[in-house]
Amino acid sequence: MRGAVTRTSHQSGDRALRPIAVPYIVPAPSGVAVRDRLKGLSGRDEEVLRLVGAHLGRLASSDLKARCADGLGHGAEAWAVRKRELTGLSSSRWAGAITKASNDQWALARRCQAAHVRSLEAGVRMLAYRLSLPIGAKGSRRAPGGYRSAGEWFVKARRLAALRSRLERERADHAAGVVHVVRGGRRLLGNRHNLDTARLTEHEWRQRWEAERWFLAADGESGKRFGNETIRLTPDGEVSIKLPAPLAHLANSKHGRYILASKVAFAHRGQEWRQRVEANQAVAYRIHHDTDRGRWYLTASWQRPVLKTIPLETARANGMVGVDTNADHFAAYRLDRHGNPVGGPHRFFYDLSGSADHRDAQIRHAITQVLHWAKSCGVAAIAIEDLDFTAGKTREKHGRKKRFRQLISGMPTGKLKARLISMAAEAGQWIVAVDPAYTSQWGGRHWQKPLVSPRREMSRHDAAGIAIGRRALGYPIRRRAAPPPHDQSDRVGHRTVQAEPGIRGREVPRPPVTERAHDVRTRTGATRGTRETSASKTVRDARSAGTWVQDSLLIID
Repeated sequence: MRGAVTRTSHQSGDRALRPIAVPYIVPAPSGVAVRDRLKGLSGRDEEVLRLVGAHLGRLASSDLKARCADGLGHGAEAWAVRKRELTGLSSSRWAGAITKASNDQWALARRCQAAHVRSLEAGVRMLAYRLSLPIGAKGSRRAPGGYRSAGEWFVKARRLAALRSRLERERADHAAGVVHVVRGGRRLLGNRHNLDTARLTEHEWRQRWEAERWFLAADGESGKRFGNETIRLTPDGEVSIKLPAPLAHLANSKHGRYILASKVAFAHRGQEWRQRVEANQAVAYRIHHDTDRGRWYLTASWQRPVLKTIPLETARANGMVGVDTNADHFAAYRLDRHGNPVGGPHRFFYDLSGSADHRDAQIRHAITQVLHWAKSCGVAAIAIEDLDFTAGKTREKHGRKKRFRQLISGMPTGKLKARLISMAAEAGQWIVAVDPAYTSQWGGRHWQKPLVSPRREMSRHDAAGIAIGRRALGYPIRRRAAPPPHDQSDRVGHRTVQAEPGIRGREVPRPPVTERAHDVRTRTGATRGTRETSASKTVRDARSAGTWVQDSLLIID
């Protein structure tokens, strides 16, 4: 059955299961970003970049403050007033880039605030539920029980009061359109009071703080020369910046522009970028300074035409690869178009410890291995769970399970999914997102033990990969019914392999062992259907008594 997966009685038992969402093909990303290092900058180049970034950063800070003060009352007229005030201190294009960035940052803070309100509401509900239970009440697999002691109950009651107070405050701010934004990052701001923990000196922290608050970004404009008039990058790699009005005396070229000594050549997507700038299509640029390495980088980004997704039936035509995401590896299994596992399990490991750059590199390497293997299998799509732990990693829900909360909090589900979608689009693969409900539980129940062999080890994660792939293909996760016991009439049992609906004889019983030697179709290799009529009662009685009896001859036309 294609589409939504229906639950069965042996899967659900007496417990009510939530509905399973229908699998869908994830659209390919519509944006592209590439980065290259600005090498060979002179001392004057770096000085000009610092002055421009600091000047525009101060303007961006004041504009963000004005945007937050407007709140929900902001409109086109207020936007125009802000832009006019900044134009005289920079230029019309710099003013447009700054005001647009402020609007985007306010909108992002607004979305994060709404998510924080939902998180607080979930925590309040869970605490209120557990406090309503008797002390020491046992929980179930679906809901936690009461608290273990009166002391813990008292502490949680105080926490509930604190969460309710925070929830009321956040709801009031959200209703009034009040957001709290820190240019440069709240975490970096907090490091100022914990320099020893952050392993930073005051000078290092100050350099990083100033660099994060600089503003050196400009949106592209289609129809303008090389797609951007503010930060211009020519096809041969020359970088020039339109200086703000107060810094125009630093220009080393015509029309108040400053040309950097560095040349840029994008190794990745360089041809695509060059075609855009030669056609004067919009390209946005951002210059960033890495204070730890003492390097300057330039990032180019642009939008691509939205690719039309293929039908789900087309993605299922050659089978699929089911991938189960875990804390330290991907567990992948190939399935044919009928839902049969092919070959053995494949595991692609990664290490999520260390710095953010190290974790990102590990994820990209593991995804590259998955994509190469899927391409070698000849499949057009990869099935993955549509994971989102935002509502399930609070300490109110999992209580004392600190290691489990750290485990799911450490899995970068959002970044992993974005990386996988982007890299799969470049590799010509499609991603099918499936509902993650019960994949590990049902996969381990129905597929782990049957596939274990002396030469194959199966884990619960490998079985979950099969469950994910079958759900993406539109089949139920369960296997066919197991053979009946040997004390029943059919001593060999029904076939348990998956077959395409419509194949004749896919679920018919095999002939008993006593009749296989006399089955003409077995000797000739003909298609096997239901077994022939069994021997008569007299013959069976004689055989049971130990007497040999000749079967009646079969007459073949």
